Amino acid sequence: MLFYIAFSFYILIGVSIVIRLLLNGMRPTKTLAWLLTIFTIPVGGMFLYLMLGRNRRKNKLFRLKHTSEINSYIKEVQKYHEFITDQERKEHQKIMSLITKNSSFPPSTGNSLRLLKNGNATFQAIFEALEKAKHFIHLEYYIFEEGKLSQGLFELFERKIKKGVAIRILYDGIGSISLNKVYINKLKEIGVEIYKFLPIRFGKFLSSINYRNHRKIIVIDDQIAFTGGINVSDKYVQGDPNLGAWHDMHLQLEGPIVHSLQAIFAMDWYLVSSDDNILKTSYFYPHKNAIGSTAQIVHSGPDSDFSATQHMYFSIINEAQDYVYITNPYIIPGESILDALKVASMSGVDIRLLLSKKSDNAIVKWCVRSYFERLLQAGVKIYLFPEGFVHSKTIVSDDTISSVGTTNLDIRSFEQNYEVNAVIYDDSFAISLKNDFLNDCHKSIQLNYDTFVKRPWHHKLKEGIAKVFSPVL
Repeated sequence: MLFYIAFSFYILIGVSIVIRLLLNGMRPTKTLAWLLTIFTIPVGGMFLYLMLGRNRRKNKLFRLKHTSEINSYIKEVQKYHEFITDQERKEHQKIMSLITKNSSFPPSTGNSLRLLKNGNATFQAIFEALEKAKHFIHLEYYIFEEGKLSQGLFELFERKIKKGVAIRILYDGIGSISLNKVYINKLKEIGVEIYKFLPIRFGKFLSSINYRNHRKIIVIDDQIAFTGGINVSDKYVQGDPNLGAWHDMHLQLEGPIVHSLQAIFAMDWYLVSSDDNILKTSYFYPHKNAIGSTAQIVHSGPDSDFSATQHMYFSIINEAQDYVYITNPYIIPGESILDALKVASMSGVDIRLLLSKKSDNAIVKWCVRSYFERLLQAGVKIYLFPEGFVHSKTIVSDDTISSVGTTNLDIRSFEQNYEVNAVIYDDSFAISLKNDFLNDCHKSIQLNYDTFVKRPWHHKLKEGIAKVFSPVL
């Protein structure tokens, strides 16, 4: 009798999940994959779906952007941007409009942007800027690890708090899982406000473990900000014993564009703390009118209506006339980006991808490589950087548009993570990023299609097995 009750309950849950799948409007292939998983793996299939498969955009588990407080706040943020003229926005009007609709932040001009390559240059600039803080310091990181960098930050925070500077820190519950409670308590004792983003909790384990805050943001007095691929970890300055030196790209920003990053931090802070005091325009400070770069912030997450970062990549690739150069460690693009790359390449656009020869994850390595044959066949040029590990997330096109940020070229970044990128509409900046890319290509190994297709069969088998896991990597 007990068996029949349990079996009936199992069938009832299974039917409810099937109905949910059909109502969510997933891609047919994804829906079919989950149906097969649910009905071929007893109990475990349902568990995997509840943890990894639910459509957060459709279900609106995170309703942050639909609160009246946030809607009012975004309208106020928009007033603090220096809007550009129709003439200035003519060349990239479509992508500017797309990002504005997706992320609510219009482009602004008069920005000073500084490209920072690798950890030493990045953290030197960050510490110099932090030392100048007078009002507040806001930090948001996916990985915040203990070491020399974290100790240096602690000592700086201690000095700044004594001078009346307010310090707030957000760190991801999974990415920073190794962060010691002793260190966190020391920060709290000196007056730092610190929150964990989506912590692992028994009651919310299934609903939150797969949705992470992958952003890296620092905002200082609303005057200077930083974003990019570099986390707070000593491996960015000391290297990794297994992978060697970590190569990454970061960005220092000054000007009206900083308002957007401050707003993103404020909304994330409000999500975890429920403190609406952060949603005040008193955190916005005026910027001097200056001639500078036009730039725009694009952000997305599981609470977004659309994947704004994916749309950004797709639009840049689709609009390219001459070339698109992409540096990214995790190229698991999904069908839309994959088709965009292939179509652009076959149309005569010079498409180049730069990533590491080494990988920090075996499954990810083989999954990434599973796309190489199709891309090479379409004429896409692929370069493997042999020295250390490339962690940069950049794209540059046609000497006119580029982006630096946190977004990987994979389904996780597009669908499941909170991400942020800066899109720069500046010729000189694009040319600088292009030249850096080409310099790295000269140091790299270019794959050849005829050679690659002859790779060992067991490599192809590993690629095929790894590709099955692409939706959750």
